[in-house]
Amino acid sequence: MLSVTQAQLQAWVIAFMLPMTRILALITSAPFWSNRGISVRIRLAAGMAIGIAVLPALPEIRPFPADSWFALGALMQEMMIGLAIGFAMRIFFAAVDLAGEMVGLQMGLSFAVFFNPQTGGQSSAIASLLTLTCTVIFVVMDGHLLLVEALVRSFEWLPVAHLINPEGFALISRSVVSVFALGVLLTLPMVVTLMVTNIALGVLTRAAPQLNIFAVGFPVTISIGYLVLGYGLTFFGPLLEQIFHYGFESIDLMLKTLATIPEMP
Repeated sequence: MLSVTQAQLQAWVIAFMLPMTRILALITSAPFWSNRGISVRIRLAAGMAIGIAVLPALPEIRPFPADSWFALGALMQEMMIGLAIGFAMRIFFAAVDLAGEMVGLQMGLSFAVFFNPQTGGQSSAIASLLTLTCTVIFVVMDGHLLLVEALVRSFEWLPVAHLINPEGFALISRSVVSVFALGVLLTLPMVVTLMVTNIALGVLTRAAPQLNIFAVGFPVTISIGYLVLGYGLTFFGPLLEQIFHYGFESIDLMLKTLATIPEMP
């Protein structure tokens, strides 16, 4: 008869529960994996499949009681690491969404709002278009698989229940500032073109007051906006590829910083 001791059972629970917490936290926060268009069952099955494939290759976890405060702290730490990896890449998707909102506002399409499954909220039509384009490029360059690779690599640098340096999370919080800079850089040509168009329409209205600006302005700005947007999308792919590579470099830097043992005061 097969007998299992309580210590063995606790060791099995820890060896399965803690790594799966980090994996499922990534599935919850990472772009593409957290898309609301994918059902929860499929995402859960994908997380379980990744966990089953990764668990045999993980470093050995030192035993500790599963019903202790240390186990609870380790569980929260694994959750934060997984969320941080996914959030580090989601920042750059937020930059694209911000760029779309700025362009839609200049074109006069900010009132056309749709549900965006990538962000889980409402976005303008242009923001939804750019976010969908960004997601397609991300999948084409195997970004979703590179995220899984970064997750597996995190177990090598940060074993389960390993002491971490909180400075790594501060790196991600400081990188949020780059969202606004990236959003402005992505939309700068389109925003400048539409701003010049609006200035020209204002001068035209001043010269001819009888001209109905609402009847003329909206078709002109929308048409010019679509022309500039269509031309700008030809350069969108290489630019997003560079941005995604920078995002993966920031994830590696965050993991290396977390793996650095903090100095004692």
